[in-house]
Amino acid sequence: EHLVEVFAKDFSSTLTFFKDPLIHYVRYQGKSILASKNAPLLMNKWKHYFIHLWQCFFDIWSQPGTIHINQLSEHSFHLLGYFSNVRLNRSVVRSQMLENTFLIEIVSKKLDIIVPIIPLIRSLAKAKFCNVLGHPISKPVWADSSDFDIIDRFLRICRNL
Repeated sequence: EHLVEVFAKDFSSTLTFFKDPLIHYVRYQGKSILASKNAPLLMNKWKHYFIHLWQCFFDIWSQPGTIHINQLSEHSFHLLGYFSNVRLNRSVVRSQMLENTFLIEIVSKKLDIIVPIIPLIRSLAKAKFCNVLGHPISKPVWADSSDFDIIDRFLRICRNL
């Protein structure tokens, strides 16, 4: 009985490691930020993947030693003007199999993000993607842009935010 309980606890923590590998990537003023929850091994792996991506595709050279991994609070953090909060929502499901009835409690996590939209619209308007109200500006020239031009322009906007 105790062996099953220990195995169940270890198995659930192992499943958490694999079922929630969300990694968020942000570039801000020439700095790159990776954010993830409870996955230091994945963060180290993704750090090397991003360095390889930057060097091979964007000609941005960086060394693994220049990237630092810091532990943040598990429940909420304030980053680049974004306030993220993980809220637990509980729901109870009643199931019946033949004569036995049992309850299953499911805890789901919901990420609430408050985004400062005005600075984002200002940056996009400054780069001539939209007007100051956020309405897109249609230019036929953009239809002929190569993928490299679009990515290059996006990188310039990200560096200037």
